[in-house]
Amino acid sequence: MPTAYGVVRGAVERGVAVFRGIPYAAPPVGARRFRAPGPPEPWTGVRDALAYGPTAPKRPYAPPLDRLLPDPAVPGEECLNLNVWTPSPKPDPAGLPVLVWIHGGSLLHGSSAVPVYDGTAFARDGVVLVSVNYRLGVEGFGVFPDAPANRGLLDQLAALAWVRDNIAAFGGDPDRVTVAGESAGAVSVAALLAAPRAAGLFRRAVLQSGVPAAVAPEAARGTTGLIAKRLGVPATAAAFAAVDPEALLTAQTEVTGGGDPLTGRTSFQLVVDGELLPRDPAEALRSGAAAEVDLLVGATTEEYRLWFVPGGLTERVGRLKLRLALLKFRIPNATARTYRANRPDATPGEILGALATDLLLRVPLNRLADARAGAPGATYVYEFGWPSPVQRLGACHALELGFVFDTLAHPDTVALTGPDAPQELADATHRAWVEFAATGDPGWPSWDTSRPVRLFGPEGPALVLAPRDDELRGWEPYRSARP
Repeated sequence: MPTAYGVVRGAVERGVAVFRGIPYAAPPVGARRFRAPGPPEPWTGVRDALAYGPTAPKRPYAPPLDRLLPDPAVPGEECLNLNVWTPSPKPDPAGLPVLVWIHGGSLLHGSSAVPVYDGTAFARDGVVLVSVNYRLGVEGFGVFPDAPANRGLLDQLAALAWVRDNIAAFGGDPDRVTVAGESAGAVSVAALLAAPRAAGLFRRAVLQSGVPAAVAPEAARGTTGLIAKRLGVPATAAAFAAVDPEALLTAQTEVTGGGDPLTGRTSFQLVVDGELLPRDPAEALRSGAAAEVDLLVGATTEEYRLWFVPGGLTERVGRLKLRLALLKFRIPNATARTYRANRPDATPGEILGALATDLLLRVPLNRLADARAGAPGATYVYEFGWPSPVQRLGACHALELGFVFDTLAHPDTVALTGPDAPQELADATHRAWVEFAATGDPGWPSWDTSRPVRLFGPEGPALVLAPRDDELRGWEPYRSARP
């Protein structure tokens, strides 16, 4: 298969053509470390694209999440690579819809080699699936005075440019690209929506369990500074580039603890750098940025349980800790009372988790949908509510991924869902994402004043109008919530 940089050879697996580990940018090592991505070196002859390419430098999730979220690592320097699954490994005059997947992992973990993200089902159903690696942690998101900010986001932008220039050779339509991401991947997608340089690279977008968010550079320098202090070097890209990558990873892990978006551990964030992100993505999208882009957004019902339950935090939060948390985050008493009344059997830890889920995800996503009312691009909202029986995880963060990719049978998916997850629900969830990528309509009404939400729950898909609206109304005084 020809690309702009050389010919690649893939394989046919389960009836679809697969090309793995195709470089979209030069290896970010040596003089290129901590720099914006540059084009890959062209090659002669035919390059095998049969195995996943190297993953960005990272460490596994900390226990106990490492057992629930397997995170394979592939050694090597050429970590800026992508994979393509296609039903038509040749140019197609009609052009197939394309979905570009940006993985999550708190900007510290994850890769396109995670088996749950296998794109076979999308290609089987007529969508070209592209999954992308990008730089993580301090390599991708550390803030330095002598290096561009948001390097991992620049990597994603370079991958989208590769798709624009090359995907037609794989049967895809460069004018029908959907960019989708989950968790930190969704935060990245929201930033791409707000980035002027990304305009025209995609027509549709999906935010799964992530919201528009970025901070000022001075607010993000703290993590880089703490790592520099542990290493005993200046907080500059030049100094960090001289540090052994393993030593850098060790210091990063000691500072971040692996990253946890709900318990507030130090981690990495996107920054408003004045160039790629000239303004806060939440503010930009509220003001009409990417108004022409069709948008699918949603979250799981019990996002918090992935972080609260395995480590026992749910049980450790008593009434006093709940009260202190309410004071710390200035959550209105009336709001907390509504959550308690709606969950009469919930523990204080479960009440806190429900509040945290809505504060960080559900409320901002609803406000984003409200802000886009009447925009040229339609907005669709979903909620994934099927409860996993594994370790009482319920409808936790990341649970919907195996359903979206129709990979329930894979052992890495089973680690989170258990062995008896309903295939019928996976069929419906996956079909909604396929239809959205193909047509811009996932199969239920777009957002309006009736607030329609597609619930993918234990009884199967159902349309619900304004679910738990009394709880959402309780956040109206909380104006610091995003967006």
